[in-house]
Amino acid sequence: MSLDLDRDFIGYGPTPPNPQWPGGARLALNFVLNYEEGSEPSHADGDGVSETGLTELGTAASGVPGRDLAAESMFEYGARVGVWRLLRLFSDRDLPLTVFACAQALERNPAVAHAIAAADHDICAHGLRWVRHTDLDEASERAQIAAAYAAIERATGRRPDGWYCRYAPGLNTRRLVVEHGGFLYDSDSYADELPYWTMVTGQPHLIVPYSLTTNDTKFVRGGMSMGDQFTAFLRDSVEMLVEEGRDHPKMMSVGLHARVIGHPARARALGGFLDEMAARNDVWVTRRVDIAHHWLARHPPPFMSGGRACDL
Repeated sequence: MSLDLDRDFIGYGPTPPNPQWPGGARLALNFVLNYEEGSEPSHADGDGVSETGLTELGTAASGVPGRDLAAESMFEYGARVGVWRLLRLFSDRDLPLTVFACAQALERNPAVAHAIAAADHDICAHGLRWVRHTDLDEASERAQIAAAYAAIERATGRRPDGWYCRYAPGLNTRRLVVEHGGFLYDSDSYADELPYWTMVTGQPHLIVPYSLTTNDTKFVRGGMSMGDQFTAFLRDSVEMLVEEGRDHPKMMSVGLHARVIGHPARARALGGFLDEMAARNDVWVTRRVDIAHHWLARHPPPFMSGGRACDL
């Protein structure tokens, strides 16, 4: 197994570092829009299946043989309607947003790519399209990473700041991301509530972990049906972390999908939650790249030994 993906059950332990968030905030809150519509497996792209994952079809099997026109149109909704509703929610409140962007999705909707860049939302590469990196050989994966990076830069006029696989990373993914260069961090981890450093091919590499817990996938996979169920869950998460933030400030990621939370009732509930967060002075609503830059400035790579980061 690659040393880059060795398991660590210790992390920061009982004394995590104080991130020293700007303004003395107790929580860094990052909203992530996963923009994927148009990159999913489809008959039009020669995949022989229609993707049904994260649609109103709920627990229907993902990638079943045959063409599912209903599922296809649900993905189209995200790109035609949902993404614009979400971008307006953040624009109207002057709140920042991180976009986990599948390159092919941006290529197929230039207006969305332009809007993301114009609003100065930061971009984390979410792959070229929906592929399982665990199934790729090293040469194919290297090519996929390079193609995603280049396509996002062409579509938006800017390079992606980070990397996050659409599915789980493979054993070579992190090393190939570092070898490619140009990425400030990757988010292929759910292991912490703070950024952390790891060693990759002899050099320190920053991980900004993500979460599938505070994520709108709960509408499809977690049994939530009402918008305020999700925002109540988010609110409780914020309150717990702010309370803990008196001594140990953390970060929190909120994952969003245009074809899921972009529907009216869910979006309305999200808008109310955004209003609450914008009014707080103990929560730093920020972009993922800003968290990465802050960590690099305040917590540069510690001395490394044996492939693990020593305590800060």
